[in-house]
Amino acid sequence: MAAAQGGDEVALDALLRRHHDRVYALCRRMAGNDSDAADASQEALIALVRGLHRYDGRAAFTTWLHRVTTNACIDELRRRGRRPEPGLPEHERAPAGAAPDGVERLVDRLTLDEALGQLPENQRLVITLRDQLGLDYEEIAEVAGIPIGTVRSRLFRGRAALAALLGGNRGPSTTVQAREP
Repeated sequence: MAAAQGGDEVALDALLRRHHDRVYALCRRMAGNDSDAADASQEALIALVRGLHRYDGRAAFTTWLHRVTTNACIDELRRRGRRPEPGLPEHERAPAGAAPDGVERLVDRLTLDEALGQLPENQRLVITLRDQLGLDYEEIAEVAGIPIGTVRSRLFRGRAALAALLGGNRGPSTTVQAREP
């Protein structure tokens, strides 16, 4: 990181390559489809390069990276006026003639993606950061720019809404309404 901040292009290239998959995974979960995720990932990496001088080392690099990525992804989606569309990336779709176990896993993943897509953006973000990327509450609070108590309440409400959606208590076209503190 220090070398990249100092203008070393090889170090910058290595840094971007090392974290590209993590950036894309977060954008994919937030955007809900491959096309928007690819665009948001590109914007996030550009924002990372432009903001390298602002990274001061007070937080872990990955925490700072998640914050930059989250902000860039949200900005890109708002700029386009798009809503997330649940679904799987092409590389995760089952090939023709897939084994039944693969089909069950695919159905589970599609169901989860659809349910996540119905959550409010702020709940989807904290669930993705916690359950998909494994960030702790403090890191999520820093990335999202919210207090830890708000992280907890959004996780609780988001998980409750997911449980209701995945438990069959709502139809697939029903949108989850949530109140925020």
